[in-house]
Amino acid sequence: MKATIAMLPGDGIGPEVTAAVQAVLKVVARGWQHTFNCNEYPIGGCAMDACGEPLPATTLNACLRADAVFLGAVGGPKWSDPRAAVRPEQGLLKLRSGLGVYANLRPLRIHPRLASLSPLRPERLVGVDILFVRELTGGAYFGAKTRTEDFATDECRYSVEEIERLMRRAFALARGRRGKVTSVDKANVLETSRLWRETAERVATEFPEVTLEHQLVDSMAMLLLTHPQDYDVVATENLFGDILSDEAAALAGSLGVLPSASLGDGRCGLYEPIHGSAPDIAGKGWANPLGALFSAALLLRHSLGLEAEAQAIEAALDEVISRGLLTRDLGGQASTREVTDALLHTLEMGLESHKAVDRGHSGC
Repeated sequence: MKATIAMLPGDGIGPEVTAAVQAVLKVVARGWQHTFNCNEYPIGGCAMDACGEPLPATTLNACLRADAVFLGAVGGPKWSDPRAAVRPEQGLLKLRSGLGVYANLRPLRIHPRLASLSPLRPERLVGVDILFVRELTGGAYFGAKTRTEDFATDECRYSVEEIERLMRRAFALARGRRGKVTSVDKANVLETSRLWRETAERVATEFPEVTLEHQLVDSMAMLLLTHPQDYDVVATENLFGDILSDEAAALAGSLGVLPSASLGDGRCGLYEPIHGSAPDIAGKGWANPLGALFSAALLLRHSLGLEAEAQAIEAALDEVISRGLLTRDLGGQASTREVTDALLHTLEMGLESHKAVDRGHSGC
């Protein structure tokens, strides 16, 4: 396979975790005889410094031409003034809108080696395997905004079409998992949530093999901490999904281990770890590359259709975690480079093992 991947390192630790992803993609390309053309482009604060805007036209155009996009992180204290007219995060929002990626997938699976780092008791984490499906291009983040000296408004707006396409994606994913969708809203107060709930129920009739349940967002915030093993696919709007998926990330022990994929109707998707730019540790070699590397597996699976390669990365990552080679956020002392090198070695050893089996079969 030949594929073009736009790499957007961004700010803070973004370049460090992006370098880890590029190293892994090189091993995958060599091991499975693919050609990945990876080119870097600016986004976020570094793009503002270099080009005066957080998403230069050259970056957006390159992403629109690519088969997949990988993003490191954006933002930092240098550009953190909330009153500023231009901010790094605007580049990310514009990129999501430009790519038409409306469904943000955030898988949460608790690795046994990391269960002790969770604030929950280990027995509450047994069997936790949740996929958050967050609407990404609507709601309050993209609605009309006003500001005066005395008040401010953020419009939360959703259309039936926006809700339908997100819910259909959630139901389709649940069909390949445990067959349950939990739709999260605030239908007892918000009109947009009432539309959300009605639309979810109508879409559910298209997927009779999947069970639909509703939860109010405030009760869901509690239930994620008390009964996380009860949930399969959790589908919700932009703001609620942002908050709930970050809350649930604490169950895994660190934001640094969790990936995300942002998908639309086309092949190209946007992939990024959910951690921020962590400017306080940038350049120290302490960045946790696991979330970025799991995101690379999602990129191979969802945009390039390379399931075996994605599973190989995930299996190698699980093995590295099981061996206890962990960065500081996970209680270890390993550097970004040491974790990456361990993954590369494990992945290459796995490839050699598979090749040996194949050679043995071919001689029979």
